[in-house]
Amino acid sequence: MAIFVDGSSKVIVQGMTGSEGRKHTARMLAAGTNIVGGVTPGKGGQTVEIGQSQLPVYDSVGEAVADTGADTTVIFVPPRFAKGAVVEAVDAQVGLAVVITEGIPVHDSAYFWAHAVTRGGLTRIIGPNCPGIISPGKCNAGIIPADITRAGKIGLVSRSGTLTYQLMYELRDIGFSSAVGIGGDPVAGTTHIDALAAFQDDPETEVIVMIGEIGGDAEERAASYIAENVTKPVVGYVAGFTAPEGRTMGHAGAIVSGSAGTAAAKQEALEAAGVEVGKTPSETAALVRAIVADLAG
Repeated sequence: MAIFVDGSSKVIVQGMTGSEGRKHTARMLAAGTNIVGGVTPGKGGQTVEIGQSQLPVYDSVGEAVADTGADTTVIFVPPRFAKGAVVEAVDAQVGLAVVITEGIPVHDSAYFWAHAVTRGGLTRIIGPNCPGIISPGKCNAGIIPADITRAGKIGLVSRSGTLTYQLMYELRDIGFSSAVGIGGDPVAGTTHIDALAAFQDDPETEVIVMIGEIGGDAEERAASYIAENVTKPVVGYVAGFTAPEGRTMGHAGAIVSGSAGTAAAKQEALEAAGVEVGKTPSETAALVRAIVADLAG
């Protein structure tokens, strides 16, 4: 099993003819992802040759969906075009839009998220400014390296791309059902809670890892959700214990104001919900290993 994507997902790439789009399309194909085409306005009718694949290019997402039956799109377009690209995917009723682009203005992200809601919530948005989602051996929609882990029983949701990779590598021998990087921008299409709910319902996910960051209250809200709705063991990690107060750190959403949004406050909320919290990525991985061993008897 997997969440949000699996081996049957039909993926298109918006911006496939650009350098980043082409590079990561090749990596996704190598990981076994079923990529059925790409979208670049003005280049419809062309094909892109990647390895043994001849991928058609369409002028619009609507045309691509009509011709291929695509249900997932990965968006590699410059920030100024991102709002239009996501809106186009929503209007074409693509089930999942993975927005890799960073540097999208917050009001643009708020606009396309609201647009998806007003259109009935038919399109799940992951991102923006995220590494995407991978179900090892089935589908890799984004930029997560496919060769650092294997399929297994851990579900991972993370605001940090780099920490996603580190935990996947450290726990590669156990493996992952799915790993989703939700991005660190202030407006995110998919939240920790969305992923936690999906992992709770996934029969092949036995342990959940949740990686958070300083700033905002997303982890505190996730802690409340875990306490009331999640029966599987959850291990947490919060990046930013040494971050200075009042200074933006990396992601646009990672800013601490007073006691709100601090790593310590998030840790306290998670532990109160029964989540074991590691102080470092390696300690977090060790906690997961202990739980997996205990479940195995």
